[in-house]
Amino acid sequence: MQKNTAFTLLGGMTPAQFMKRHWQKKPLLIRQAVANMTPLIERSVLLEMVAQEEVESRLIVRKGGKWTLQKGPMARKSLPTFKTPDWTVLIQGVDLHHDGVHQLLQQFRFVPDARLDDLMISFATDGGGVGPHFDSYDVFLLQAHGQRRWQIGRQAQSELQEGVPLKILKAFKPEAEYILNPGDMLYLPPGYAHDGVAIGECMTYSVGFKAPQQTQLAADLLMGVAEELFDQNGSFNESIYKDPAQAAVHQDASIPLGLQQFAVHAVAKAVSHPALLHCLLGESLTEPKPHVWFDAPEPDAVLKLSWPTDIVLDRRTKMLFDDRHVFINGESFRASGTDAKVLRKLANEKALSAAWASKLSGDATELMHAWWDEGWWHVKALPNESQTSSALSGRVKQ
Repeated sequence: MQKNTAFTLLGGMTPAQFMKRHWQKKPLLIRQAVANMTPLIERSVLLEMVAQEEVESRLIVRKGGKWTLQKGPMARKSLPTFKTPDWTVLIQGVDLHHDGVHQLLQQFRFVPDARLDDLMISFATDGGGVGPHFDSYDVFLLQAHGQRRWQIGRQAQSELQEGVPLKILKAFKPEAEYILNPGDMLYLPPGYAHDGVAIGECMTYSVGFKAPQQTQLAADLLMGVAEELFDQNGSFNESIYKDPAQAAVHQDASIPLGLQQFAVHAVAKAVSHPALLHCLLGESLTEPKPHVWFDAPEPDAVLKLSWPTDIVLDRRTKMLFDDRHVFINGESFRASGTDAKVLRKLANEKALSAAWASKLSGDATELMHAWWDEGWWHVKALPNESQTSSALSGRVKQ
C-alpha cells in the first residue's frame, strides 16, 4: 500500500499522515470514509453464523441494569426477535469466513500485518450495545447499516462494575458524542473509553489490532525456547542441577546460592539466542486461532509442479517475514535469494502471477505444493511449467 497517497478511508489523509498524527495518539472521526456504504453480508446470513462451531460469537442482552452474556455456538432461533430492543450479537473474525469482508480488512494494511487482527461485526437492535468500556488495542468503528450513537472520553479511572459478565466501566464520563451514519468511521487509540448505542437496528464493523502483553509474550517465547532446546538436545540430562560439594546446612529452608545461580543461568541461556526468539515470534504471530481450520483440496484434485495463474492465499492464511525467514500459519522457513524475494511478494500482496511463481526454486516449489495440500493457497488455472533456482529450506531456527 502506498503510504504517501491520499486515502478516502482516512478522510483524505495519506497513511503516513494518519500514522504520524493519530495512531495511538488521538481519536479521529471520518465522515463517509466508505461512500455509499451498504452491509457486505446480509443480516440473515450474518445471524446464521452464530450456529457455526468455527465462528466465535456472543449474544449480549440488557434488561434495565442487568446484563447477560451467552457465547456461541447457539441456535439462530434462540436469538431475541428484531422487535425486542437492547440486544447485540458480536461475531468475531468475519473476515475469515467472507471474501467481501476479508477484502475490506485489507484496506487497513497501512498498519503492519503483524498488528492487524480481525474484523468483528456487531448487529444490534434499538438500544443495543455492550456498555461503556475501553480496549487495550486500536480500533476502527465503521458504520455499515443504520445509526449508532458513540460517546467517547479519556478515562481517568478504570474501575469496572462488579457482578457483570462484561468489562463495563463503573464511572464513565464522556467528552464527546457522535452519531455515525452508514459509511462514517471513528478511530480510537488504546485506552480511550467509548460507549456505542444503536439507534434503531444497526450494524457496525470493528477493525481490531493485536496488542500482545509483554509478560505473556515473554512467557510464550520462553516456553518456545525451552521446547526448542529440548528438541535439539533430546533430553535435559546434561543440564540437571548437581551439587556434589553441597555441605550439610544449619538453616534447612535456605535456598542454596548454587541453585539460584543455576536458575539464572538457565534463563540467560534461553534468551541468548535472539535469532531463535525472532523465529518463535514470527511463528506466534502467524499461528491460526484455535477455531480456524483450512479446507484441503478435493481428493481428486491434482496440482502438478507447473505454475498456474492467480496464486491466491486463502483468506485464513497468515503470512509474514523477517530478514531471514518466512512465516506462514505458525511455521517458519529460512529463505534467501530469489525465493525470499518471491515469497515476500506473496506475503505482501497475498497473490502471485505465474511469471513470479515460476522463479521459485525446486525446493520452494515443493514447499508451495505442501502448502497447497494444506489448503493455505488456491489457484484457478494450471499453465506451463517454468522454474529457476535459488535457496529455501524448511524450519530452521538459527
